[in-house]
Amino acid sequence: MKSWFGEMAMQFFREEHEIFRRSLRSFLEREVKPHLDEWGKNRQVPRDIWRKLGDQGFIGYWVDEKYGGTGADFLYSVVLIGEMVRAGALGLAAGVGVHNDIVMPYIDILGTEEQKMHWLPKCCTGEYIAAIGMTEPGAGSDLQAIRATAVRDGDDYVINGQKTFITNGYSCDLIVLAVKTDPRAQPPYKGISLIVVEEGTPGFIKSRKLEKMGLHASDTAELFFEDCRVPAGNLLGQEGDGFVAMMRNLQQERLVSTLRNVLTAERMLEITIEYCQTRTVFGKPVSKHQHNAFKIVEMATEIEMAKDFTFHLVSDHLGKKDITKKVSMAKWYNAELANRVAYQCVQLHGGYGYMSEYEICRYALDVRMGSIAAGTTEVMKTIIARGMGL
Repeated sequence: MKSWFGEMAMQFFREEHEIFRRSLRSFLEREVKPHLDEWGKNRQVPRDIWRKLGDQGFIGYWVDEKYGGTGADFLYSVVLIGEMVRAGALGLAAGVGVHNDIVMPYIDILGTEEQKMHWLPKCCTGEYIAAIGMTEPGAGSDLQAIRATAVRDGDDYVINGQKTFITNGYSCDLIVLAVKTDPRAQPPYKGISLIVVEEGTPGFIKSRKLEKMGLHASDTAELFFEDCRVPAGNLLGQEGDGFVAMMRNLQQERLVSTLRNVLTAERMLEITIEYCQTRTVFGKPVSKHQHNAFKIVEMATEIEMAKDFTFHLVSDHLGKKDITKKVSMAKWYNAELANRVAYQCVQLHGGYGYMSEYEICRYALDVRMGSIAAGTTEVMKTIIARGMGL
């Protein structure tokens, strides 16, 4: 773990994190890496991998023991992200990140005791795969503009609408759905609520897996809800609480994205340095040409600085501090950094960098999503500007 964040981070990790890391690395080498190409072609991770992750305690570890977890801290998620990035399993990392660090916290924070006992244990074992339904064809970054509705009808809600770009959407067993329970509310965000919809509910239609540039092993789907009737007891929190809950939980989602981006940048540079030290051009290794060496040094410097800032945010998050402004800074910066690093690393590989059989090509395709998901670079800058009073 020392290589991930440098000396600053080591004061936070303990022996149990190292035990978790070694066990996870062994699992990924055995159960994941040999199958990455196949999963990418199928555009999906097999369900049995989710069950194996659950059996080994690699998902849901942070929830209370009575719901199937161990009450572990967020540093376990830092380890999980780092090891999946190292294994080249960014598609799996995206799916597990949504399930583990984004969706389950909504249930844990907003759910009643009955709701938590019903859903969280199944999420911890991998029996259930979870998704979050925010984005719609006409509403991505502007969540107040969602049009999906949930109308109360006796003891049920009747849901109608469409969601798109939903990670785990095709394979999910439950989805936490953002809907308008009061379309006339002013301001509009006060009419947004969160409702859990389970697989098999009549009117819940999984349309298709979407074809993406990268992250191919992460299934992403378009979903429809046509007179989809769910029990009123599936409401998380109170009506109108949804938008505030999403804004709060988005901070952890953005921190997860920030971590994944900077660690991917670091991994791409490691791969490229190894290549440049062994590939010879004009009679000497690629890395011995001054221009190339300077490019590598520049990338290493930026990555090191970004890692230190990122772990500063991890520390603040562990301390339950408000990281809204700084995580927005780190999210856009690390995403753009990872894309710059991808460009330079592919270039340093030459023609081989353009071949999908080479790791660097797959990383370069996967990392492009970093500046879009969990809030685009432009939205992050808008949030920061507002925080600065601009």
